[in-house]
Amino acid sequence: MSINLPNPPGMCPVSGEPLIITELSNESGSIQIRGKFAMPNASQLNEEQQNLLESFLAARGNLSVLERHLGMSYPTLRNRVDDLIGALGLTPLKESKRATMDPDERQRILDALERGELTAEEAKSQLKEKQS
Repeated sequence: MSINLPNPPGMCPVSGEPLIITELSNESGSIQIRGKFAMPNASQLNEEQQNLLESFLAARGNLSVLERHLGMSYPTLRNRVDDLIGALGLTPLKESKRATMDPDERQRILDALERGELTAEEAKSQLKEKQS
């Protein structure tokens, strides 16, 4: 069973220093664990960011689904997701860009295949090699 508790504040309201968790206990209070524990990054999100994160996960990361669900434009959603990434202290993953082969080189390989100068396996191998 889980109880719904508010997230702890991330910063000390007096000193402005980051707070740490020093005690954990079970719901009945019969067990306490003391120590110094880091605050989870997600606990520092504001309510809007938490809702966006939950919706993002429910949409399995599909921004098109999320866009329709939240009723916001793609650029606005993308900016909010970027802000969320920053709030979690993450670095965005780079989108992989496939190397593109020069069209003339591709055609040269296909022409050589057609003339019988290359086998299908050799042409396939060369196309793959040039693609990466």
